[in-house]
Amino acid sequence: MTKKFNFTKAEIDSLTLPASGKRDTYQDTKVSGLHLRISSTGIKTFSVFKRIRGGNPERITLGRFPDMTIDQARRKTMEINLAIADGRSPAEAKRKLKSELLFSELFEEYLERHSKPKKKTWTEDLEKYKNHIEKPLGKRKLSEIDRAAISLIHSNITKAGHPIAANRILALISSVFGWAISVGLWENNPAIGIRRNKEKSRDRFIQSDELPRFFQALAEEPNETIRDYVLISLLTGARRSNVCSMKWQDINFERAEWRIEATKNDTPQTVTLSPEAVEVLQNRKSDDSEFVFPGIGKSGHLQEPRKGWERILKSAGIKDLRLHDLRRTLGSWQAKTGASLAIIGKSLNHKNQNTTAIYARLDLDPVRDSVNTATSAMLAAGGLTKPGEIVQFKKNK
Repeated sequence: MTKKFNFTKAEIDSLTLPASGKRDTYQDTKVSGLHLRISSTGIKTFSVFKRIRGGNPERITLGRFPDMTIDQARRKTMEINLAIADGRSPAEAKRKLKSELLFSELFEEYLERHSKPKKKTWTEDLEKYKNHIEKPLGKRKLSEIDRAAISLIHSNITKAGHPIAANRILALISSVFGWAISVGLWENNPAIGIRRNKEKSRDRFIQSDELPRFFQALAEEPNETIRDYVLISLLTGARRSNVCSMKWQDINFERAEWRIEATKNDTPQTVTLSPEAVEVLQNRKSDDSEFVFPGIGKSGHLQEPRKGWERILKSAGIKDLRLHDLRRTLGSWQAKTGASLAIIGKSLNHKNQNTTAIYARLDLDPVRDSVNTATSAMLAAGGLTKPGEIVQFKKNK
């Protein structure tokens, strides 16, 4: 006779092994049809054992304990019970179980069908997946991933001292499941309901006393592409992905403008180029690539400048500064030199419903004046030049 008890990890771990060559079977009292079979070698296997409309009973193997948790086994058993109640046979239910996507397969679909076509930052999604998600979730079937599994990932990253990164990873997992629901690949989002870490608005930018060391480290940076990329990021305040994919065809040297057709806000942007930014770009001008900052990857342009950025910060002795803070640095120096919030918002292409109407009435002239003034002030604080003079940045050889 099959022994019955409420499956718990402690109870299952304490089960005695049957005699050599024998196998014991136990039945869960919480979910009908869920069995646990244990062999004399200690292998414990979950299965569903059901009789269909008075016929012979059939057994469907689910997985081994503890690789499959009790909750996962119960959830799969309930799915099979529901399929049988709908008139499907256990064999059909088993085929459905076997055809279920792994998370790695779902992420690949998400990347190719959603992230790459619609997000300029798709490489960041891939990086997050490989660094934080692939190992704990990649080989799991979707039904095996519950809120507890995702919460554990969020908690571990948070405990490692990266609360904001933990939130971003959680957001990506939720996005993958949300997209899967929208295209009919899955039915629920187990990431919903997990509490995010509190985030403070970041106000870090390069301070006056840091600018001399920062520009000195830039001058000593051996990789000219990284050096110029950082300079253009600082002098334009543009987002990282837009600077990385900057094309020569989008730059008008006569008008000192850079046209970005697609930004994060899904709106085009015309970026005014200061005289210093124009000089950096003219020194880089080349017919060898369509991109201002070429790279060796499939995209053809620079993808990940992080290592070079970390090298510059180490040389400058500056801590807690991110690439995105270069964007905030320009805006902060615009504010320091008297620019209005509307001017700053237009120059950085901020999307704010309360000020959209104001932005729409602004032309580039006051924006240009503000960017040029802020640029001159930054360089003067860095000890490189007097306001209004063009810095002779180190030229490419």
